[in-house]
Amino acid sequence: MSAITITDAAHDYLADLLAKQNTPGIGIRIFITQPGTQYAETCIAYCKPGEQKPEDTALALKSFTAWIDAMSEPFLDDAVVDYATDRMGGQLTIKAPNAKVPMVNEDSPLNERINYYLQTEINPGLASHGGQVSLVDIVEEGIAVLQFGGGCQGCGMVDVTLKDGVEKTLMERIPELKGVRDVTDHSNRENAYY
Repeated sequence: MSAITITDAAHDYLADLLAKQNTPGIGIRIFITQPGTQYAETCIAYCKPGEQKPEDTALALKSFTAWIDAMSEPFLDDAVVDYATDRMGGQLTIKAPNAKVPMVNEDSPLNERINYYLQTEINPGLASHGGQVSLVDIVEEGIAVLQFGGGCQGCGMVDVTLKDGVEKTLMERIPELKGVRDVTDHSNRENAYY
């Protein structure tokens, strides 16, 4: 069972909004962008039948279904969706105290922690250059082998990015990590190969 609370006031407000959409079976979908980071934002969107993802959790409410994004669900623990009225009218509020809390800790497996920081800290930064990095393997007791994709391939700056940015971030976050290596061969500028 999802640990998110949707108050009666929020339910009635949303039910009213959904009724105006003239779409039978329409519900809402709750998700967090960049969960587990300081940039986390909790969002509620209309969800027409069939727009939910297969891995979503269905939260059946009195008048409609709320679909909870699987990736976001752990971060929605203790979240409260409320509708607060004041002189100016009313507004939907979402309090998700755990949205920004990392879901990994010292006891999580090394690969999970590396992937977590790649997804939450490193890839959002590389995305502006159309690049991304993923974990391929962990070798020799604590060397992470990373693969750069997208705009990072065949880029002469990748060594600088790798050494300065990615390695520094990961080693600060994960003390037992010894270093990082890149699987891509950057000598071929045409289309980098492995």
